[in-house]
Amino acid sequence: MARRTPVPPSNALPQRQEDALGQAEVFLEFQERLSRAARVDRPVLIIGERGSGKELAASRLHYLSARWEEPFVTLNCAALSPNLIESELFGHEAGAFTGAVSRRAGRFEAANGGTLFLDEIGAIPVEVQEKILRVVEYGTFERVGSTQAIRVDVRIVGATNSDLVALCGEGRFKRDLLDRLSFEVLLLPALRERQDDIMLLANHFGARMAFELGRGEVPEFSDEASAALEQYAWPGNIRELKNVVERAVYRADGPEIAAVDFNPFGKKEGPGEEEAVVPESTMGHPPQLPGGVPTGFEELVGAYQAGLVRDALVRARYNQRKAAELLGLSYDQFRGYYRKFKGMI
Repeated sequence: MARRTPVPPSNALPQRQEDALGQAEVFLEFQERLSRAARVDRPVLIIGERGSGKELAASRLHYLSARWEEPFVTLNCAALSPNLIESELFGHEAGAFTGAVSRRAGRFEAANGGTLFLDEIGAIPVEVQEKILRVVEYGTFERVGSTQAIRVDVRIVGATNSDLVALCGEGRFKRDLLDRLSFEVLLLPALRERQDDIMLLANHFGARMAFELGRGEVPEFSDEASAALEQYAWPGNIRELKNVVERAVYRADGPEIAAVDFNPFGKKEGPGEEEAVVPESTMGHPPQLPGGVPTGFEELVGAYQAGLVRDALVRARYNQRKAAELLGLSYDQFRGYYRKFKGMI
């Protein structure tokens, strides 16, 4: 039976959904694709770096779907040992293994009718992937230690920062399962690709932290602090930004935040760190290929172009529009080269 079109009330989304803020073009494109995918009851893969908001995106996808009134269940597959993942997903019977003193339902049963979000899906052992494939194809599975089939209706949303195609080539991920899970693949942009969103998010997190601390006014970022936030590469993405901003608001003694601390452990980090500087001697010269061995004209040209894109990104502090200007390209042209050489940058 076809699912009815979702009409969630305005207060149906969890409170954390307000963190899904952004005005950068790449982020708005992602949200548009996510909203479109939410309406089609098929598996979805979300690809993104750590701290970029994959679980938040999966939650938003669920609450925009026809399943919004049903459970949204999550599991971080990388947080469990391989021998525990099967029991956690499918449950077990009493006596199925040492320590299994009673029957226990798994995440698939808990998510029946709703959505199961599998974070770090590439960490799931191949033998467990076989059982997941069966659920995707037939909607049935057996608890560990049982031969009785259990039927469920679950939409799977997977997330990873791993190259699942490469894992398939290494025999660590089932190609059949990847094909079934990738009805739609959503590429979640890193924060460094969302230059226009950095201060928007920083002010949002700052206001929330000030409220939590019971302050009457929200400290404002100085021009220097704002520039530092905008120029930092954000390897930890939104999660790192939230931590940095909350720490800055907590430490602020007055109405202004004069500086931000990117590393509370004392080591200097941030936009001025030494490794972020590209030596002038490398500008305009072809980058070294792995091992320094030429692999043909096309490979040399590709490596040279990738090096130019990488150097421009570093010089522009990962602001893609500024990097495009440095190379004399339009933003769309630069995005094309970036996507082409992303694995080499």
